[in-house]
Amino acid sequence: MTFAEYCRSKSTAWRFTAAILGVLVVGFLDYITGYEISFFLFYTGPILFSVWYLDLKPTILIVLISAIVWWWADWQAGHPYFASWVQIWETSMRLGFFTFVAIGGTAIKSRRDSMEALLENMRRLRELERDLVAASEREQQRIGADLHDGLCQYLAGVTCAAGSLRDDLAERFQPEADTAAELHELMKDAVVQTRNIARGIAPVHMDEAGLTSALEDMAVTFARLHDIECNFIPEGEILIENREIAINLYRIAQEAAANAVRHGHATAVVIRLARSEKTVTLSVEDDGIGIGPTEPASNGMGLRSMRYRASVLNGTIEIAPLADGGTRVCCQAPLPEADSIPAN
Repeated sequence: MTFAEYCRSKSTAWRFTAAILGVLVVGFLDYITGYEISFFLFYTGPILFSVWYLDLKPTILIVLISAIVWWWADWQAGHPYFASWVQIWETSMRLGFFTFVAIGGTAIKSRRDSMEALLENMRRLRELERDLVAASEREQQRIGADLHDGLCQYLAGVTCAAGSLRDDLAERFQPEADTAAELHELMKDAVVQTRNIARGIAPVHMDEAGLTSALEDMAVTFARLHDIECNFIPEGEILIENREIAINLYRIAQEAAANAVRHGHATAVVIRLARSEKTVTLSVEDDGIGIGPTEPASNGMGLRSMRYRASVLNGTIEIAPLADGGTRVCCQAPLPEADSIPAN
């Protein structure tokens, strides 16, 4: 327990008594050392203590007591004054100094309290944002599971029925057999597309290699859906136990690849994943039309989403044009202690 926590755990009466005792101790030292050695600066200790741990009224009282104790110690020490008004002036100056210390300390304490309140609000806002992202991910996981276990199975059943109808019509040499065959192929495509959508919504499994496998699946699906070349290149064996890191990195890669096709008109996308002792790095490069030097600062939803997800991970993200055309998105995030590789 720190000194501040200890003092705050005590009652107001205890803290007020401690401040008065502090003033009396300083006054006694001021008295026994004589008027030649001034201890008036040490009275600021009890005053600041009262500012920090007491309210305004007790602080004002401590200031007055400090001025009276200083005057008493100075008088008892036999400090000679050639006129009584000089002693009054000196006492008034000490009272003014103690008041200034109290006012300055109160201002500093108020500023500190405001900063602590601001930091606390920022912390709560960050937690709320994390909760919202987590809730969104859970909902996407639920929708993905419903698509995979519900709609996909239903479409698969309809596909089997269409296949049986095609076979029956073909055995009877009916002209509608070709239409049934076309319907069967369309249903097979619908099953594949629905399964791909489900995987895109709920990509990362709970196992350590989930991010790697999810990025591999995304690259294959992306290449098939958009008819482009899309490759995933992991740099070594990469295991990420933290699900939050895996999900957010996957979403960043997903958004960067989508932007490459949608806005950059890319025909090739390369996704790389690497990790060091304490960090993980994701990069997405494309051969599209690239971006201008001011475009990364735009307020597009995709760019804001990627930046936000990087900030959630306490990481950084860079979006920059490549020298030979195209764009590179690079996100680097620190790994928690549980995921960090111990140094040799």
